[in-house]
Amino acid sequence: MSTARPFHLVAFSLTLALSSPAFAQQAQQAAPPPGSPAATITIPGNQLPPPPQQFGGKIERDARNSTPFWPSRVVPPKGAPNVLLIITDDAGYGVPSTFGGVIPTPALDRIAQNGLRYTNFHSTALCSPTRAALITGRNHHSVGYGVIAEQATGFPGYDSIITKDKATIGRILSDNGYHTAWFGKNHNTPEYQASQAGPFDQWPTGMGFEYFYGFMGGDTNQWEPGNLVRNTTPIYPYEGKPGWNLVTAMADEAIDYVNRMNALSPDTPFFVKFAPGATHAPHHPTPEWVKKIGDMHLFDQGWNKLRETIFENQKKLGVIPQNAKLTPWPKDLIKEWDQLSADEKKLFIRQAEVFAAYAAYADNEIGRVIQSIQDMGKLDNTLIIYIEGDNGTSAEGQPNGTPNEVAMFNQITPSVEDQLKYFYDVWGTDRTYNHMSIGWAWAFDTPFSWTKQIVSHFGGTRQGMAISWPEVIKDKGGIRHQFHHVIDVVPTILEAARIKQPDIVDGIKQSPIEGVSMTYTFDAKNANAPSTHTTQYFEMFADRAIYNDGWIASTKVLRPPWVTIAKLPSPGDYPWELYDLRNDWTQAEDVAAKNPDKLKELQALFWKEAEKYQVLPLDSTVASRMITPRPSLSAGRTSFAWTRPMTGTPNGDAPSLLNSSYNFNVDVDIPDGGAEGVLVTQGGRFGGYGLYVLKSKPVFTWNLVDLKRVRWEGPELTPGKHLIEFDFKYDGLGAGTMVFGNYTGIGQGGTGTLKVDGKAVATEKMEHTLPFILQWDEAFDIGSDTGTPVDDNDYQPPFAFTGKINRLALDIDRPKLSPDDVKRLQEAARAAGDGPSADDGQTASSGAQVGTVGLSLVEKIQVRMDKREGCRKQAEAKGLGMVDRVKFVQECARQ
Repeated sequence: MSTARPFHLVAFSLTLALSSPAFAQQAQQAAPPPGSPAATITIPGNQLPPPPQQFGGKIERDARNSTPFWPSRVVPPKGAPNVLLIITDDAGYGVPSTFGGVIPTPALDRIAQNGLRYTNFHSTALCSPTRAALITGRNHHSVGYGVIAEQATGFPGYDSIITKDKATIGRILSDNGYHTAWFGKNHNTPEYQASQAGPFDQWPTGMGFEYFYGFMGGDTNQWEPGNLVRNTTPIYPYEGKPGWNLVTAMADEAIDYVNRMNALSPDTPFFVKFAPGATHAPHHPTPEWVKKIGDMHLFDQGWNKLRETIFENQKKLGVIPQNAKLTPWPKDLIKEWDQLSADEKKLFIRQAEVFAAYAAYADNEIGRVIQSIQDMGKLDNTLIIYIEGDNGTSAEGQPNGTPNEVAMFNQITPSVEDQLKYFYDVWGTDRTYNHMSIGWAWAFDTPFSWTKQIVSHFGGTRQGMAISWPEVIKDKGGIRHQFHHVIDVVPTILEAARIKQPDIVDGIKQSPIEGVSMTYTFDAKNANAPSTHTTQYFEMFADRAIYNDGWIASTKVLRPPWVTIAKLPSPGDYPWELYDLRNDWTQAEDVAAKNPDKLKELQALFWKEAEKYQVLPLDSTVASRMITPRPSLSAGRTSFAWTRPMTGTPNGDAPSLLNSSYNFNVDVDIPDGGAEGVLVTQGGRFGGYGLYVLKSKPVFTWNLVDLKRVRWEGPELTPGKHLIEFDFKYDGLGAGTMVFGNYTGIGQGGTGTLKVDGKAVATEKMEHTLPFILQWDEAFDIGSDTGTPVDDNDYQPPFAFTGKINRLALDIDRPKLSPDDVKRLQEAARAAGDGPSADDGQTASSGAQVGTVGLSLVEKIQVRMDKREGCRKQAEAKGLGMVDRVKFVQECARQ
């Protein structure tokens, strides 16, 4: 007689057993056995990916007699924290309320109050370099980012390539079982590898981040980002959505991601890098935030009073020592507030309010991401590192500020009068690519001197940072003053997660991580412990410094950051300063004359570090590096052809028409009833060109940074086949003149002719062309337009061509210097002291009511350096040895 019970009774009994407290406790304690589907393993981590796991089952001829064995899933060490790494953009030490600023940043305040504030944390003074150091734990030159990706040159420290022996924190954590994602700015893909042709190994998804939602490059239009991608695919989610803003969209994406990972795999920790574009230009907050900040009237008393207020707040908060000195206002560079006209004050206040609204808005969205982690119940074991700024506040807005950052990079500065007339009411909206006056940048770096780009002084490198980890950091609200650097973030995360740096990744031996962990500061007993980071070099555009055990030797700043073309001495001839940071927190007193031996010691240390970390060769150029030839899909080519629509080719891989003659030739079919749409375009609302058909009429438009548009228009096209041609003859000598320190070959004018079926239908003379760059967050598009239009009055994207493009050809004729040109340029260079020289028209801004005093200082520096450079050449001609040569130059320059 069978004793088996009915199935439903068996199931009921099993349910009771599984739900009993004893069984639940036993199940929680028992780890899944090796080979089972739920088995996990924590790897040693010395080799990534780990070697294949050995099969531990049994294989016979018949599966019924065999034993399966699943590879264990890799998981981090037990208790490893989630990690939220936040870094904002272009924000100095005095920006957030957390470090004495007047701009409310409650999310950063929250992290500081629930954890620790770090008052002596440093960046590299520029975007790409800081971010490369942040994700690798190595110095920026060590990973190819001596400058931003768009200025890469063919030297190991400057080629914008993170080599395979320097795995990122994303790769290390991912291979150790973390979920990894990156939201926001990606400024660490070489400009010439950012197209859909790849390669993709230098994109976030190729560097160990499993998911990426963000923009490629240094900045973007937050209303209509033309360089936004998901993983490696361009996306345009703003189309048809007025009021859409990327800051909110990426916060929504990050919140969705962490909740999705928590739902799918709640026991697996996540690592999220969250990098909003704020507060890099363009400053694009929502109108609600502009009103909130405007109603607070934070900036009505001007930048000098703002500095004083921030300085007082910093002492009250204890984020600077009580004996710290406020560095002096640079009267020879920037006018004091009381010297400004009423119009200047009105414009500049508006600029500051929009900047502050952008900072507050971004912090609010960051706060939403943090709150979502708390709502999941995971905040206690989440390590949050919130760094305010990847460098000091940017002074790249020029003396007057600018409604269009693209104009600034092309050496064009609109007057205050024009900005008030045409842009004041739309400042910060999708109609501007705006930046603020240099006076505000200096004030937001209080209490230090200088700004972004400058590494020799802390205004460019000191960042406010807060870290919380409730489960571990118990000294809530504590302050830490130890010197640390952005390269210390990776080793801190690895130590917190108890994961080692790998020795081998993909078969390649790894170079050592160069930073040190900050986890020792988490313990209250180490609040005043000596820093474990004792030596750190700094270098950017030949400006440099060396920190060692409380001292810093710094070169004198010879080029203000808002001057992108300047005559400078050989980097080896820069004068040096010395600061005793143990008694001078803000670099207020140069003590080089009192400590010559200490200065020599630190100078020697700098050169040692420079050789060790790929800093050489030093290069002081800025603007010219933007048009330095680099590898790309178009490098070395002068003829191009396309036979079908294609959009999304970024500037780094697109053909460049700047400073050249060129010819577009388009074979099209116009259907019955006419056609319209884009044939080819590059750039957009803030600088670029477009050839398109508008109501069946061919049009070519050059948008000169939204300040002027030159337009060619032909007659209406009849149905059928047509050949539309635009031919441009450039009048200048081209970029080759820059080799001789001469900028007259670029930005010159030319004559454009629009033709239909071989007949000229419109001819226009352009007095000037753009010398350096088009709108960088837009693409080279054929057949339709992504991003923004070159002329809003003509069309709105995508404006796809409704006819047929049979073939589109482009031929570029880049000027070549003749022997006579070379001889003339060489003679001019020798007459100028055989050093690089700037064209006077490039350094002087039309209508620059603020900062003309600063430009005269640059000119004085140039005269002095011309003489020194000439002396150096005389010494070389005499064949003097090094010691005698230095002595000769010093005596010659004093005469």
